Amino acid sequence: MSTQIHQATIRDLHLLVDVFDQYRIFYGEPSDKQSAETFLFDKFEHNESVIFIARDEKFTYSAGFTQLYSIFSSVSLKRKWLLNDLFVVKAFRKQGVAERLMNAAKDFAIRTKSKGLELSTSSDNVPAQKLYGVWGT
Repeated sequence: MSTQIHQATIRDLHLLVDVFDQYRIFYGEPSDKQSAETFLFDKFEHNESVIFIARDEKFTYSAGFTQLYSIFSSVSLKRKWLLNDLFVVKAFRKQGVAERLMNAAKDFAIRTKSKGLELSTSSDNVPAQKLYGVWGT
């Protein structure tokens, strides 16, 4: 499957809602697509995060996403990006989608002249920890 990675805009909201809901379910939250849509809309409306979306053009849904939040380093006087959310739909796993999403985040951090990326995941998410460990910052 050939997936394309691009920075999401408000026009991608309909594609993000389902995959974001699946992400929350993965972390033990109940399905709530309405709240997911409201949350994501708010992030776009207030420019509170940057989201990259993986999409297979053959399908009308997202293969995955990553979401970055802006944080700052007072010592270096620079912005950093917190890669807080990364999720790939099961059917698209083990195809390099997560790595491509992370590379898009890394390229974005470079383009925005930030100090770098900080990676965050839960302590029991071993696959993500392995990916983050191999990838580095």
